Amino acid sequence: MLKIGAVVWGVRDLQRSIRFWSAALDYELRREPDVDFAILVPKKGDGIQLSLNAAVTSEKPKRHHLDLFTPEQAKEVERLLKLGATRVDWRYGPEADYVVLADPDGNTFCVVQIPSGPHEGE
Repeated sequence: MLKIGAVVWGVRDLQRSIRFWSAALDYELRREPDVDFAILVPKKGDGIQLSLNAAVTSEKPKRHHLDLFTPEQAKEVERLLKLGATRVDWRYGPEADYVVLADPDGNTFCVVQIPSGPHEGE
């Protein structure tokens, strides 16, 4: 099963965007941000995660995309490929928990492995 777990928002100024979106949405940092990536979550209750990704340009790769969360990444990637998604040539870090795919129109999205169990997606 897939669910939208995060909207990844490309930004030019990460710190400014953290301040703006935290105040605008009543969100807070999930953990200390990386130099080019921050995760914001609702202060109270449930809600979709907003990930801020430092992007220099709005050209390729696209500035905004979805992160789809699943405890069965390999199974879901294969299912999406059969539905018409394609693999994107991407340079993955050693601890990458995501696979980058493109929909039939070329829009990229990530399939992110999450733990299975009662606290799935936290």
